[in-house]
Amino acid sequence: MSQMPSKDEILQWISDNPTLTSKRDIAKAFGIKGAARIDLKRILKELEAEGHLEKRKKTYRDPERLPPVSVLQISGQTSDGELLARPLEWQGEGVEPVVMVLPRASDPALGEGDRILGRLQEVKGEAHHYEARLIRRIGTNPRKVLGIFRKRDEGGRIVPIDKGDGKEWMVPGDATGGAKDGELVEAEQSGPKGRLGLPRARVITRLGDPSAPKAVSLIAIHQHGIPDEFPDDVIAEADHMKPAGLSGRDDLRDMPLVTIDPADARDHDDAVWAHEDDDPKNEGGHVIWVAIADVAHYVTPASALDREARKRGNSSYFPDRVVPMLPDRLSGDLCSLHEGVPRACIAVRMQIDAHGTKVGHRFVRGLMRSAATLTYQQVQQAMDGAPDEACGPLMEDVIAPLYAAYHALVEARQRRQPLDLDLPERKVVLSDEGKVLSVNFADRLDAHKLIEEFMVLANVAAAETLIARKSPLLFRVHEEPSPEKLETLRDVAEAAGLTLAKGQVLKTAHLNALLHAAGNTDHAEVINMSTLRAMTQAYYAPSNFGHFGLALQAYAHFTSPIRRYADLVVHRALISAHGWGDDGLRPADIEQLEGTAQHISETERRSMVAERDTNDRYLAAFLSERVGEEFTGRISGIAKFGAFVRLDETGADGLVPVRSLGREFFHFDRDAGTLMGSDTGLTIGLGQRVTVKLSEAAPVTGGLAMELVSIEGETVRRGPSGARGKPPRRKHVKAKRKADKVKRKVERSRR
Repeated sequence: MSQMPSKDEILQWISDNPTLTSKRDIAKAFGIKGAARIDLKRILKELEAEGHLEKRKKTYRDPERLPPVSVLQISGQTSDGELLARPLEWQGEGVEPVVMVLPRASDPALGEGDRILGRLQEVKGEAHHYEARLIRRIGTNPRKVLGIFRKRDEGGRIVPIDKGDGKEWMVPGDATGGAKDGELVEAEQSGPKGRLGLPRARVITRLGDPSAPKAVSLIAIHQHGIPDEFPDDVIAEADHMKPAGLSGRDDLRDMPLVTIDPADARDHDDAVWAHEDDDPKNEGGHVIWVAIADVAHYVTPASALDREARKRGNSSYFPDRVVPMLPDRLSGDLCSLHEGVPRACIAVRMQIDAHGTKVGHRFVRGLMRSAATLTYQQVQQAMDGAPDEACGPLMEDVIAPLYAAYHALVEARQRRQPLDLDLPERKVVLSDEGKVLSVNFADRLDAHKLIEEFMVLANVAAAETLIARKSPLLFRVHEEPSPEKLETLRDVAEAAGLTLAKGQVLKTAHLNALLHAAGNTDHAEVINMSTLRAMTQAYYAPSNFGHFGLALQAYAHFTSPIRRYADLVVHRALISAHGWGDDGLRPADIEQLEGTAQHISETERRSMVAERDTNDRYLAAFLSERVGEEFTGRISGIAKFGAFVRLDETGADGLVPVRSLGREFFHFDRDAGTLMGSDTGLTIGLGQRVTVKLSEAAPVTGGLAMELVSIEGETVRRGPSGARGKPPRRKHVKAKRKADKVKRKVERSRR
């Protein structure tokens, strides 16, 4: 370009190219070279001074953006009848953006003046700036019901699937949503409450066959009693909340803190930044900032929001939906650290030395503004040499320093030796209709590990600070395995020709040595699974018993207050310990810590079971079309009634019933973990490689039944089809039981 662009042209470029906003990008776009860059720098500074731009490190961004979830007010209609809305919390100084509301067929009618909570998507090249989808109308909280639709004349009725709800709902003819008799539907109350006769409802979602994909998680939610409706007073409290200001807070808005989350994350409760430590006493060290959403500012003790959050204990995550601990107004909006939006936080500044050891830390209550919303895959690709438009401008000042600090923490982790289990997480991928597209094993990128290490360090800092200040808190406790479980693990290890040392205080390093020894053998998976089964369940407690798995003396959950009540308790403890306000931990809360710890430990287990059941049902649905096919896998469990097999392809667990192995008697040896056929001598044990044929897949229950085809490459010989044989005669019948057990172990180790 032969001449310097105008201010309007520069602003238009930044608006059209939000990820190419460094001075270098702007100069390149307009062909500005050499000394002319000085004039460009002057113009950018003028735009900054005029409030059109704000400088964030080496990039310039438009400060006037709306968060992805916003409160809107319907302001009118276009000539074509499209609904328009205005944002009620617009903080920019420029022209207020125009939002077009795109209603779904199931949405209630909206009129001018109605306030709604909407999910926004920025658009380009239109007369409006954003498009919004309705989450719900502000001030309304219609009751939801899940049930079977029964056709009645023009309308129908809904029979709830919840066993505790025997009341049916009447559906008028104009509110059926096209539902058919026998379909599972999701409906909401219509009309005022407390009317005589059956309550009225309108169908908002047809889920079809009760065993169909979209019904799976909803059924699990109801079966396990997970609360999925917010009471009216809770919604009302959330709707009245306003964004926190700077008063009484440290201003962290100029820090290039970034969120790094899964691509489908809707809430962002942690942001990170790191840089080299300029303290000469800590040469080669790093400073790590971890900023966490200040949920305690909005969810105050004894409020309706607090009571409901404690009742739920945590958010529950399913492949197709989330049951949040907090309403959308908080979880997806005011508490979520969205890019470019001021948000309240509690942050910790941690110093680590060149070898990853934490040498100091301090907490602040602040106001931050995320520089970017990034995904794990984006960040990892950037570090692998392929940064995209979002990561490119952040490489030098943000991403590279994060990884430098992470590599130091890896060194410290290797010294600490936390339990190093290798159990890939399976991820169910669904279509928009809820059908299972694939079952993948989630990648474990360095970007994932980076965030995990930062969060662990921040959680340790929270526990240490509160212990030092003699403040009550909730610890995350993980006790060491019981002697009985360790003995079982030793039996499995010996059967695989491996050793777990005895006669010494157990450390995670001993278990890691076993895991690493099995790492390159056929026994790796069974040793990992057996080690996991030997572990105790982690839980919350007001007393500190340490965290065995992480090899830490004190540990508390601080980093996820949007989705865990335990973290909110720790935030309140930090507020009280630092004297930051009157929204900290109260004496009444301290008295209830024991009960709170027990309750949220139980809600956590409830969610885990519901999530596991849902995944099992989705896996069964995915495999139901492949009944009769053969799969490879490994024996993952032995019981008197059969053997459990974990399939290689999906990680799904199925049962090979004893009855499918023929009519011979199978002796179950609990100590050895085997089933032995009396006639064929067939021995089935943990860790064996098998080929199975899928004989049954039941999506409703999540059960898989299989037939054994081969073990360790050898075709299975089945017992006779007549009467059952007798138990196999024992060798060395005069030997004591214990001696017999030792002999079997020795024989197995020689194989």
